[in-house]
Amino acid sequence: MAAQAAAAAQAAQAAAAQAEAAESWYLALLGFAEHFRTASPPKIRLCVHCLQAVFPFKPPQRIEARTHLQLGSVLYHHTKNSEQARGHLEKAWLISQQIPQFEDVKFEAASLLSELYCQESSVDAAKPLLRKAIQISQQTPYWHCRLLFQLAQLHTLEKDLVSACDLLGVGAEYARVVGSEYTRALFLLSKGMLLLMERKLQEVHPLLTLCGQIVESWQGNPIQKEALRVFFLVLQVTHYLDAGQVKSVKPCLKQLQQCIQTISTLHDDEILPSNPADLFHWLPKEHMCVLVYLVTVMHSMQAGYLEKAQKYTDKALMQLEKLKMLDCSPILSSFQVILLEHIIMCRLVTGHKATALQEISQVCQLCQQSPRLFSNHAAQLHTLLGLYCVSVNCMDNAEAQFTTALRLTSHQELWAFIVTNLASVYIREGHRHQELYSLLERINPDHSFPVSSHCLRAAAFYVRGLFSFFQGRYNEAKRFLRETLKMSNAEDLNRLTACSLVLLGHIFYVLGNHRESNNMVVPAMQLASKIPDMSVQLWSSALLRDLNKACGNAMDAHEAAQMHQNFSQQLLQDHIEACSLPEHNLITWTDGPPPVQFQAQNGPNTSLASLL
Repeated sequence: MAAQAAAAAQAAQAAAAQAEAAESWYLALLGFAEHFRTASPPKIRLCVHCLQAVFPFKPPQRIEARTHLQLGSVLYHHTKNSEQARGHLEKAWLISQQIPQFEDVKFEAASLLSELYCQESSVDAAKPLLRKAIQISQQTPYWHCRLLFQLAQLHTLEKDLVSACDLLGVGAEYARVVGSEYTRALFLLSKGMLLLMERKLQEVHPLLTLCGQIVESWQGNPIQKEALRVFFLVLQVTHYLDAGQVKSVKPCLKQLQQCIQTISTLHDDEILPSNPADLFHWLPKEHMCVLVYLVTVMHSMQAGYLEKAQKYTDKALMQLEKLKMLDCSPILSSFQVILLEHIIMCRLVTGHKATALQEISQVCQLCQQSPRLFSNHAAQLHTLLGLYCVSVNCMDNAEAQFTTALRLTSHQELWAFIVTNLASVYIREGHRHQELYSLLERINPDHSFPVSSHCLRAAAFYVRGLFSFFQGRYNEAKRFLRETLKMSNAEDLNRLTACSLVLLGHIFYVLGNHRESNNMVVPAMQLASKIPDMSVQLWSSALLRDLNKACGNAMDAHEAAQMHQNFSQQLLQDHIEACSLPEHNLITWTDGPPPVQFQAQNGPNTSLASLL
């Protein structure tokens, strides 16, 4: 017995020595690999050679699986050799499933492999892999939550928001059971975001109320708490802005701006949460800061504070440029495109068409680099081109751009915005009555308006008023425009207010009621100067000139005529500059991805009559 025990002890010692030796050579190779990976610049080929050198030693399963994972990760993140990366990750996933207590390698392999499958457009391979990993990870809270988020994101990218919402609901309940109120809030806020995207507003309200309670009552890491509050307030602000409620959103927006200032003063706490399910963060502080700038720009744009919108856009774009030098996260490109979309609309209103056109070209270039970005923003891009075409009086091209945008969008608010602008094109063309009646029926603000947006409904009343004015039905036009004024005043929609006032002033002028016309045009001019809206200023100054002439006020008429001349010259100069740019050729693009380059053309080819 003693001899057997001694033999067993010797065998155990030998095995331990072998394991120790194996570990020392493995650690040496791993150290070299990491040295090469983190070198400046990284020496990825040498790193891969070091990791590959592990396999001839016939390592134990744990080392073999971990090395396959490391190789797969390095090849996936640092090379274009996706086939080899996939092979290593598949082996890591397969081997690690046979090893007990090996969760980190097992689930990281599953997570990376499903990412790679999605990148290769093999979504059907990624889904069952993630489902299996979710099924076997229930005893590992961090990975279970992370994999649920990942599968929900995959469904979201496929526009299957119902499945994504279901998974986020499962995640919220799991987080509650494992005692993580922080991650429960993250799941619920993510679900709220998707419900807002789906326009399921009846479900959003109780969910946001619950989220607000959880966020306020959670006592944990101050940065995590403020980050939850930012997420919650961003959803509230975008909810109001989607509904076109620019005035009602102000208290929420102010809270959000205060919140981001608080976060910027807090230091990152290195203490890890005691609950592994809490090991998540929503966005880095710097990304949150850009996001708050972005929603502030959206608010300023809707309210008609265009100088403020430009100021915040400039700040956000400067911060984005700095971040993009260090971080290639796709969300930064999305932020950049959305900021540019808003500033382009500002430029068109403030009479900077040439700059707007160059920024449209910049959006095209960003979309060329990312098919997903293009698919998400193609409709907006054609809408912007349509607005540009209207500003340079290319009405046929405007119609083609808006029609293309309508074909590409399923977003109800964007659809209503495009239809409203297309209707104004048909009104200006003057002979498209059948198409116009069909459009106006689809956005009838007196009956069943297709979206809940206060702003878009007010705009639909304005378009109705414009149509009635062109048809000479002045009383009907006044009714529609007063409705627009009532709605735009209720929510501080300054640009709609200015447009409605000047059109009402024009109607009263035509009817010979000069005093009432003056009462409308003077505040329209003041508001248009404050925005500043060049088209409304041009229109108002022309009306003031004619009004003062009719009333015998020669000096005032001369002053208004001089203003009109100045605005005309500015707009004419900008018009010529824009139409001379090679990017002007973009107005003919209505199909496929954005064109890569533009040919310069021989000067402008558009009518300037509408500007003078």
